[in-house]
Amino acid sequence: MRRPVARRLQAAVATLALAAATGVVLTTAPEASAATGSATGYATQNGGTTGGAGGQTVRATTGTQIHAALCGRASSSTPIVIEVEGTINHGNTTKVSGSSCNTAADVIEIKQVSNVTLVGVGKGAVFDQLGIHLREASNVIIQNVTVRNVKKSGSPTSNGGDAIGMEKDVRNVWVDHATLEASGGESQGYDGLFDLKNNTQYVTLSYSILRNSGRGGLVGSSETELSNGFITYHHNLYENIDSRAPLLRGGIAHIYNNHYVKLNDSGINSRAGARAKVENNYFKNSKDVLGTFYTDAAGYWQVSGNTLDNVTWSSPGSKTNPAGPDMKSTTTVSIPYNYRADAASCVPDVVSRTAGAGTGLKVSDGNCSPQTPTPGPTDPTPGPTDPTPGPTDPAPPTGTNLSIGAGSDGSSKAAGTSYGDLRDGNLNTYWSPVGTTGSASIKWPSATAVSSVVIREAAGSTGTVKGWRLLNADTGAVLTSGNGAGTITFPRTTLRKITFEITSSTGTPKIAEYETYAG
Repeated sequence: MRRPVARRLQAAVATLALAAATGVVLTTAPEASAATGSATGYATQNGGTTGGAGGQTVRATTGTQIHAALCGRASSSTPIVIEVEGTINHGNTTKVSGSSCNTAADVIEIKQVSNVTLVGVGKGAVFDQLGIHLREASNVIIQNVTVRNVKKSGSPTSNGGDAIGMEKDVRNVWVDHATLEASGGESQGYDGLFDLKNNTQYVTLSYSILRNSGRGGLVGSSETELSNGFITYHHNLYENIDSRAPLLRGGIAHIYNNHYVKLNDSGINSRAGARAKVENNYFKNSKDVLGTFYTDAAGYWQVSGNTLDNVTWSSPGSKTNPAGPDMKSTTTVSIPYNYRADAASCVPDVVSRTAGAGTGLKVSDGNCSPQTPTPGPTDPTPGPTDPTPGPTDPAPPTGTNLSIGAGSDGSSKAAGTSYGDLRDGNLNTYWSPVGTTGSASIKWPSATAVSSVVIREAAGSTGTVKGWRLLNADTGAVLTSGNGAGTITFPRTTLRKITFEITSSTGTPKIAEYETYAG
């Protein structure tokens, strides 16, 4: 629905006024975006990641101007491409206020917004001692930037010490051709280079450099914080990293074609039920490159095609379970997207010619040959916060409700509610998440064929559920997505666990029954 002309003119005037006040340069042509290529890995799932494609292009040379660009949009979801050139630091990064943003001084805040591209152009973009923070954000691209020496202690501090940090309900982020670096470990005031926590999902880190840090990055902040996952790491250089390359707590990760050099204490640390597909990577001059370390909460891995060049291993212990020296798979991981992995033997060469900011955004063609990518999309597709409508009034399913007698669990449950109430056949009992979003699953001890689901809201709460996704919890694949509770149909799928994830609602959802049918 279009806004009245007067309101649109008011918005335009406000945007121009904010631009004039902060020095933001506006570019009217959407094709002026410097971002190229298209998202890869898990960032292609859940509706895909297009960032600000199709939106206005804005040039910024200070952190304040980046914030002003976010605040000058018509809404918090209006697509925007922010081209950054120069050094962004504490001295030029202040808070800017507006109805379409939520910013803060001394950190680049991409908070409670969606459909944003932040791309380095010209002579380059350097975020000096200043972190990039994503919170309650979706459909974001960060490309061709350098973030260096961000501290959590000492002076100055920013972003909890993370170069790039994501937390609380973050979806669909592609970080590409970035250089993330520190100058030491925790004792020198630094934390992680690339940290994801508190319900962050569908993220890809590609063609980037992470170096000179005690901690490469984590997925999940504790052994019980397991709401994160579906992360892809490919064609990255990890160099002179003590540990966390990455650290995985729960969830699924796909780690391929990375070059690891000088992992000093440990590398890929799969813990607390995490499952990692680790393939065609090159590990050199490193220790304990894969396993479960510093905990007895086991994680798992599927390995193939990796090269170990001067890698050493610790002896197993109560809190040390290295995958080597004879690396063998302990699980299987199905990848839902298409990709072409280079042979591990050429990874050092390909990564050296493609990874990091300022490398021309070159990518591998899957045959060990760097290529210049084609331009990315200019017309944005619906993001993860705007799911496509589900089927129109599908007929109620017939047959046996497979949820009766099955198991159930979820992301959280409000006081007085139970996961068991989802499958008891009683519309007077219900499950609610803690808050307005959350997920619940039905699970079976053996593979079960399912082709439809019925979500029944409790009396008095009909219409509360808005956006949702239905997931194959075995693989992480999105079976379908839509708006509103009711009957949901999808291609017949054999699985052991199926998850209904509520992504938006008008209050606290109350799900009386979560029925499943073979069809």
